[in-house]
Amino acid sequence: MQDVIQPWEELSREEVFRKYGRGIERRTYRLPNGTETDFYLSTGNDPVCCLALTESKKVVLVRQFRPGPGEVLLEMPGGGVADGESCEEGMVRELLEETGYRGVVEFVGEVFPSAYSTYRKRVFVATDCVKVADPKPEDNGEELEVVLMSIPEFREHLRSGRLTDVEMGYLALDFLGLL
Repeated sequence: MQDVIQPWEELSREEVFRKYGRGIERRTYRLPNGTETDFYLSTGNDPVCCLALTESKKVVLVRQFRPGPGEVLLEMPGGGVADGESCEEGMVRELLEETGYRGVVEFVGEVFPSAYSTYRKRVFVATDCVKVADPKPEDNGEELEVVLMSIPEFREHLRSGRLTDVEMGYLALDFLGLL
């Protein structure tokens, strides 16, 4: 069976904006009907997040302001991976910085954040987490509040859609057999 849908011909690409490891890139494509059109894509390093569970099976979350939705949300710990850092190293660092917790970190999987992004979001689980330090927010004015939640409460939180990594939460729960 031959695939009918084929990739479009890319004619050009140009970085339009870059700051804090993220950018916007304009790509021009020739569509199958011959039309040329521009798409603006989100670029950057692969972000990471994790479902962190304490030894007593409480989910470790972070309450913080999120500029995209313009709201304070209760999120899974995570963030950007620094240059020269593996995704796992970045996740271990982000978990410690945002929550003060450390645990056994395992890779779960990756997803496309949207059809208009060039990077992939990576999800991990961190089990047997223990608090080893106070959170150390970044020096950019970041404010964080650590919140512990039961697994049933976390499932309800995922269903509410009031966090930016809903799909990652479900993947992590599935990985742990906790759906």
